[in-house]
Amino acid sequence: MKKMALLALLGLSLGAFLGAENLAINAAGATFPYPIYSKWFDVYHTAQPTIQINYQSIGSGGGIRQLTAGTVDFGASDMPMNDDQIKEFQTKNGFSVLHFPTVLGAVVPTYNLPQVSADLKFSEKALAGIYLGTITKWNDPEIVNANPGVPLPKDDVVVIHRSDGSGTTFIWTDFLSKASPEWKSKVGSGTSVNWPVGLGGKGNEGVSGLVKQTPDSIGYVELIYALQNNIPFGYVQNADGKFLKASLAGVTAAAAGASKNMPDDFRISITDAPGATAYPISSFTWLLVPQQIKDPAKRDAIKGFLKWMLTDGQQYNEGLSYAKLPKAVADKELKAISRIQ
Repeated sequence: MKKMALLALLGLSLGAFLGAENLAINAAGATFPYPIYSKWFDVYHTAQPTIQINYQSIGSGGGIRQLTAGTVDFGASDMPMNDDQIKEFQTKNGFSVLHFPTVLGAVVPTYNLPQVSADLKFSEKALAGIYLGTITKWNDPEIVNANPGVPLPKDDVVVIHRSDGSGTTFIWTDFLSKASPEWKSKVGSGTSVNWPVGLGGKGNEGVSGLVKQTPDSIGYVELIYALQNNIPFGYVQNADGKFLKASLAGVTAAAAGASKNMPDDFRISITDAPGATAYPISSFTWLLVPQQIKDPAKRDAIKGFLKWMLTDGQQYNEGLSYAKLPKAVADKELKAISRIQ
């Protein structure tokens, strides 16, 4: 009996020891950066085998909700938390939340016009009008004038948008709000909005699936999703009047001003950024980290990951079609890690 009790005690001690050695960190949120986050967490786990970061790609809105409820250790969002959301978090938790930009990406317009082989150009006015429902035909002058010589049909435009709360939708509608005063006043920006027209698809796969099976349709997806799935996408007119196709260079150019103007809380929008080479539907995406983390092991592990992500981790971005953070922004973030207590 004594021997069995001793073995049981040793087993409990060994289990406690192993539990202390292996640390699971749970996170959830944005789908937009999921490919790079998945890569980072795998590489970091290889370098730090005792730290496992589990990430649920459930959308920006879900990430904010789970973070506020305290069911994850940190969240992720393509939209900075607004003042009301931060206040709600503070009221519930007794401390604030910090924003850490991670990468830069883009959103692109994709379309299905079987009789058109050229890459279409979309003016800011055209995209706003299409999604407002004021431009209803593919041969509308606003589209025709930007695409001389392209045989655009007289068919009705079928508008596709996200049906779920989405950071991709926030980036898209944030751009439309800057491009069109009418859009800003009637619809505005957010992870979910009251769409004036269109059909909804869940996730990038839902939107792209509807576009593929619906002639004369237009939708929007993340750049990396379009590239990985060979989805055609068009040029977009930027704030300087230039038509650009999304690229890492264009996204980096859009972020150039952020290096000088980045606020201390890192909440900034770079859609419709000035500059001839700036792709207009570009954005940072953020990790949302509690300012206070009670578990010292988790606190140190998260801070360690952030430092790695802002330095060595950035080398993986471009291989997955994300732009690196501007060095000045990353340097400012490295200093901000000390705010996590």
